[in-house]
Amino acid sequence: MALTLTSTSFKEGATLGMDHILSADYGFGCGGGNKSPQLSWSGVPAGTKSFAVHCFDPDAPTGSGFWHWVVVNIPAGTTELPLDAGNPMSGKLPAGALMTRTELGNSGYLGPCPPPGDHPHRYLFTVFCVGKDKLGVTADTSPAVVGFNLHFNTLAKAEIMGLFKR
Repeated sequence: MALTLTSTSFKEGATLGMDHILSADYGFGCGGGNKSPQLSWSGVPAGTKSFAVHCFDPDAPTGSGFWHWVVVNIPAGTTELPLDAGNPMSGKLPAGALMTRTELGNSGYLGPCPPPGDHPHRYLFTVFCVGKDKLGVTADTSPAVVGFNLHFNTLAKAEIMGLFKR
C-alpha cells in the first residue's frame, strides 16, 4: 500500500476555504481564520520513526517559493494532525512534535494570502515518513535546512494540493 495523504478540510486540487486563509492580524490584506487544515495519512512504510509535515507555495513571487508551515519530529504512530494543529496555542500537536520557523520567522501555520490579482497559487501539503526519531533541527531552523535534513532521511512522502486566489 502506498503512502497517501488526505484532508477532511479540502479536496485535492480544490480551493481552500476561508478558515485556512491568513488572518487580517498579519497585515497582508487577507481576512481568513488562519487555521491549519486537518491532515491524515495511511500506508506508512516499515522503518518510519517519525513524520514531518509542511505547506509550501511554489507560486509565491519570491524566486524561491514561500514556506507556510513546517512541523518535524511528529511521533511514529501518529496518523493525523487535527484542524488548527498549526496554532501554537491550540495544544493540538502530538507531544514531541516541533514547529520550525516559516518565511515570516515565526513558528506555526501561516495561511495562504497571495498578491491580489495574481494567478491561483498552489499550496502543497506534504507528509514525510522519516527514518529517524528526531531531526537535528531547532525551532529557529530555516525551512530550507529542514528540507535538506528531510532529503537525507525520508523513506516516503505524499502530498495534497489546495488552491487559493484573491
